[in-house]
Amino acid sequence: MPLYDCMLMLKPHVRKEALMDLVARVGKHVYSRNGVVTDIKSFGTVQLGYGIKKLDGRHYQGQLMQMTMMATPNINKELHYLNKEDRLLRWLLVKHRDVKFGLEFMDEDDEDGDVDFSEFPRDSIFDNDDSDDFDDSSSQDDDDDDD
Repeated sequence: MPLYDCMLMLKPHVRKEALMDLVARVGKHVYSRNGVVTDIKSFGTVQLGYGIKKLDGRHYQGQLMQMTMMATPNINKELHYLNKEDRLLRWLLVKHRDVKFGLEFMDEDDEDGDVDFSEFPRDSIFDNDDSDDFDDSSSQDDDDDDD
């Protein structure tokens, strides 16, 4: 079963009891389909980049929740009942791909678990190397000529 993140943006005035009720309902749905909820995160109240219009007005804030779950691939269709949920502003289901980050990426080729950082170049993008610098004063002059 693939790993999914279900992002839930709830209206800002929704009480914690109602929020936990909605999260529990999604979790029960996942469990009933032999899935597993692996993580639940709350990001609290967040400011939105634009207002989301609903029947009770336009909302510029929301309570953001993330549920990570292992579920069957048809979970996206099964969660469409969330569209009728009046406590939600938006919801989104994101499928995790086989992406490895950090030391997980480095450990995949190394059987004994020792990571040798000496094979990486010591150069840094922050080193001062005058050969790669460019003169952007000419680009500023070009912008002034357009007047």
